[in-house]
Amino acid sequence: MSDRQMDGDKPSEHDEDVTLLRVPVSLDYDYSAGVSASRFLRGIEQGKLLGQRCPVDGRVYFPSRGSCPQHAVTFGDETVDLSDKGTIVTFSIVRVPSANIPLELPYIAVNVVLDGADTILMHVLDANPEDVHMGMRVQAVWKPREEWTTSTANILYFRAIDEPDADYDQYKEHI
Repeated sequence: MSDRQMDGDKPSEHDEDVTLLRVPVSLDYDYSAGVSASRFLRGIEQGKLLGQRCPVDGRVYFPSRGSCPQHAVTFGDETVDLSDKGTIVTFSIVRVPSANIPLELPYIAVNVVLDGADTILMHVLDANPEDVHMGMRVQAVWKPREEWTTSTANILYFRAIDEPDADYDQYKEHI
């Protein structure tokens, strides 16, 4: 109801609310990754997954944020090499298309905690939706080495590996 209708005036055709306005927008920008993200991206260009350890509690953040969000201390220059294997802690089966995600439906969005890390990575899983479950062990599938760049797109997806599921106590804090 418009303000005019609330005041008792007779509604006109121009009083209807606009429910959708589509405006194409384009934005070009330069992104400066900074020291920590640059270190991470240079590592991924070499096939390395680099995290950083909090000097206060020892938690390993991946990718590194440069400083610990819990303790407000910088990490310094030391990195932690992480495995490209991990455990699915949560997942969602996506059945609704999105204009900016060119994946065939349905696809599986997963939160993976990599071995040696204490934070999760969001990615996709190549599996039958009926087979995915929490605790499932997975490994990254990388693009061919000659296609690697300084991008997380070097990892195409994750897939299940032939390892026993992780015990719930190993990943419950990430749910």
